[in-house]
Amino acid sequence: MSIKDIILDSIAEGVFTVDRDFTINYFNRRAEFITGISREKAIGCKCYDVFRVNICNTNCALKNAIKDDAKYAVNNVDIINSKGKKVPISINASVLKDDNGNILGGVETFLDQSEVSTLRKTIKAGYSSEDIISQNKQIHDMLDILPDIAESTSTVLIEGDSGTGKELIARAIHNLSGRKGRFVAVNCASLPESLIESELFGYEKGAFTDAKKNKPGRFALAKGGTLFLDEIGELPGTVQSKLLRVLQEKVYEPLGGEIPIPTDARIVSATNRNLKQRVEEKAFRQDLFYRLNVIKLLLPPLNQRKEDIPLLIEHFINKMNAITGKNIQSVSEDALELLTNYDYPGNIRELENVIEYAFVMCKERVIEPKYLSKDIITNQKTVNHNTFSEQYPRFGLIEKDQIVDALHRSYGKKSKAAELLGVNRSTLWRQMKKHHMV
Repeated sequence: MSIKDIILDSIAEGVFTVDRDFTINYFNRRAEFITGISREKAIGCKCYDVFRVNICNTNCALKNAIKDDAKYAVNNVDIINSKGKKVPISINASVLKDDNGNILGGVETFLDQSEVSTLRKTIKAGYSSEDIISQNKQIHDMLDILPDIAESTSTVLIEGDSGTGKELIARAIHNLSGRKGRFVAVNCASLPESLIESELFGYEKGAFTDAKKNKPGRFALAKGGTLFLDEIGELPGTVQSKLLRVLQEKVYEPLGGEIPIPTDARIVSATNRNLKQRVEEKAFRQDLFYRLNVIKLLLPPLNQRKEDIPLLIEHFINKMNAITGKNIQSVSEDALELLTNYDYPGNIRELENVIEYAFVMCKERVIEPKYLSKDIITNQKTVNHNTFSEQYPRFGLIEKDQIVDALHRSYGKKSKAAELLGVNRSTLWRQMKKHHMV
């Protein structure tokens, strides 16, 4: 076996090559594993006979690569393996040429997306639960009690800024509860007042002009499951009173209906507003607030859990690799420092958008600062309002007495000391090594 074969057999992607007639002339070990077909059987066969891919006849990546002399990437493709089972893959195809530039055929690499999904579930397993990735103590304290909350039937109110992951928590509660019904989500802020009542409770034929037939609402769809009411603070007053009745009597009436329908849907609500303040402003019913607020969970904003930023970055990089078919490995140390120092008014959702933008711009294996959005770059030139002191430098050597002072203020916690200094933890560690403090 040649060095080339040894190398290609050791990588995590399936690799095969074809001539200009699409006859397979190379098939690596990973390709054998994913397809269940030995290289001896594959070599000499047409690639479409081996893979039986759903795009072979319509949008073949290899055919396009050879025809256009270009690279092609395709996601969400299913192949049929030797056992007749569908396997979701992502594809990258390129043209193969000789030293004179003559086209010999094509090469295709493919990745088993079901394995990527499993991998994403296990990344940082010690820091994640139900897809909630964190090493923040407040988040972990909440995750510790989540199974107990899930087992109860009490209403849950999740408070937190937009983009902090409130729906993830709600889904985790549902998944841990063992409830056999569906998880049904409705954003109370996205529906006009004229529609939200019918969306929640449904309607019967003839309830209004366009009601040609009965339509079930979200409560009906969530039977035996969980109804997640996002942005509950935006619920109109008329619907608030009807929701209160559902919580009190466990029944609801569709629009145009006269017979109360029982419901066993578990209510989990969320808000980015201060509901108690909304009550004081007479914008939200006090009795409904107390019905919803049996169990309250508070999600901190991302700028209060900066120790999670490296974990989330890794998570989003793996997610975007799976979506785009790219193979970006990490962010550089300088880029990580920029990302850690940013305040993220849009919280986790904004961080995900930042990584998605970087994926569009990045042509390398590592995301450098030049691939980050302007908001992240310009933020480095401004004062970090999340630090407790503005006297510490961002770049160059941090003085030993400044590190000692920061450690004293943070009671020896390096992550908090790094935040005070306006740097990430790895930078603080290097600075401490320079001063022979570790």
